[in-house]
Formats: sequence, C-alpha cells, structure tokens
Amino acid sequence: MKARFHLPGFASHFRFNLVFAEVLKQYPQYFRDGVEIASVYGAFPQSIWNGGRTQEGLCDRRFIKTVLTSFNERGIPLRFTFTNPALEKKHLNDKFCNMVLNMANNGMNEVIVVSPLLEEYIRKNFPDYKLTSSTCKRLNDIHKLSDELEKDYSVVVVDYDLNNKFDLLKDLPHKEKCEFLVNSNCRPECPNRAQHYYNVGVQQINYANHMRKYPDQEYDPIVFGDGKNQNCPFFTRNIFEIRELSTNIRPDDIWEKYLPMGFNQFKIEGRTAGLFNLIETYVYYMARPEYADIARYTITDFCSANGVLTINE
Repeated sequence: MKARFHLPGFASHFRFNLVFAEVLKQYPQYFRDGVEIASVYGAFPQSIWNGGRTQEGLCDRRFIKTVLTSFNERGIPLRFTFTNPALEKKHLNDKFCNMVLNMANNGMNEVIVVSPLLEEYIRKNFPDYKLTSSTCKRLNDIHKLSDELEKDYSVVVVDYDLNNKFDLLKDLPHKEKCEFLVNSNCRPECPNRAQHYYNVGVQQINYANHMRKYPDQEYDPIVFGDGKNQNCPFFTRNIFEIRELSTNIRPDDIWEKYLPMGFNQFKIEGRTAGLFNLIETYVYYMARPEYADIARYTITDFCSANGVLTINE
C-alpha cells in the first residue's frame, strides 16, 4: 500500500518541495516502501480564505502560475488551506482567492475546508475541486468523525487527539479517506485549539486587507490587536520535543500499524518551519533509517545546487 504524504508550503517552501520531489524521484532506494507525495498544501500570500497558519507576503499571477505548473506537471496536486473559520459572506467574492481557484481549476487540485459558508460556495462555483474536511473542525469524538467520513469529502483529516488510539480507529469506516497529522506541535487535548484557529483566521483577514492597501508598510499583529496567539508556549516546541507527545505518530507505526489497518494518508506540519527543520522532518518520516544520513546529505546538496539554501525559508 502507498504511504501518501501531504507536504507543507507549496508557496512558502516552493523550491524546497520541488527539490525533495526530485530527490524522491531520482533516489527512491533511500525512502521507505510506497512513499509518494499526495499533495503539497498551503496558500498563496494574501489569500484571505487561508487558515491554520497566517500566510505572509505578496505574490503576483506569474508566481501562482509557476507554482501550479511546476507541481501539476509532476502529477502533484496543490491543496489549498482555505480553512479560515472567521470568514463572512462578504469574503466569498474575494477577487484574489477566486482568481487562484480559477487558475487552478483543472480537476487535479484540491481544497481543505472548515467554513460551511465557503464550502457551499466552492461546491457551487468550483465543483471540480475535491474537498478535504479540515482538522480545524476539531472532530475529536469518534462518532462525529465516523459521521464525517460518510459525507462527500475525498479526505477527512482526523483530529490529532485520536492519533494512536487504535482501539477506536480500527472501527472507522472509509479508512482510505482518513488523514493523520503526524507531527502536531499542539499539546494533546488542547482546550484552546479551536479559538487559536479562529484568532489566526482574523489575523489572516486583517493581514491580507492591510497588505493590499499598504504593500510597503510592515504589518504588526500586536498593533492591530490580533496577536492573541503570541503567548502560546507550544508554538516554540522543537522537532525533538514534538516526538515525545502522545499524539505524535512514529514512522515505524505508519508502516507497522497504520498501513496494515488500511490508513494511508499522512500530513506533515511545517508551513512556517525553517529549512533544516523540514529536511530533518522529511528524512525522519520518509527515509529508510539505514539511508537517513545519505538522504539528508542528498537533499541538502540538491538544495545548495538549486539555490534553496540562500533564501530564508
């Protein structure tokens, strides 16, 4: 069975993910059996519909086309994180987000949704997109998750609190539709997670509106009153601390437990991660342990050769 990984940051980590795709293609022997890139997820800067992590920066139509072409020509879908829970009806007509969906509307690319308002809009106006039900819905009840899996979604992201609870997971329907976030830095059973996602959504709206009006003026979330997540101590966990959490999924468990049970979709967190964090995480989850060093070296070497190490990822 294929182990289908959804990788972070088609815009923020554009060149790095292309480099990784090329290394995976040229050196499949370095990687575990069945590893494939199922999608690269994220959003283009100034996407007001974006959620989960604030997407900073600006981009133009040419960059959007370059990213779309680069991944789609390799058979890799883009999956848009349009998971902003703070959206209102007035945001549905956003010119930038509608332009992006029109440009990517080729039957290959996908959208992750949380807002019923936006989901209905996309189903009506962009019916060719496959939809993923977001982990931001916080469906940490196994019965609610089972109900969600019966709905018209191509993928449902399982709430991380259910990770490794195999006594509950074994009875889920449509296991092929389940996707697991393997390396969440959020604390298990965090009572603030839904509110944090809402705060990020408000910040994304304010950020996008600010940058469209004042592209040369720096945006400060504290000044604008939406830096409410800044004091969360769990945003600063390093990759080794994350591995100690009960919700963390170990690579061996993917191949020894999840795949044999029928689960084959795994999401790696890291849209705002640094380059070396990403390299280490990709190697940890996808490389064969005996080839970890050469895989890490090869990815780093390819990054250097392609200029990725010269930019701030």
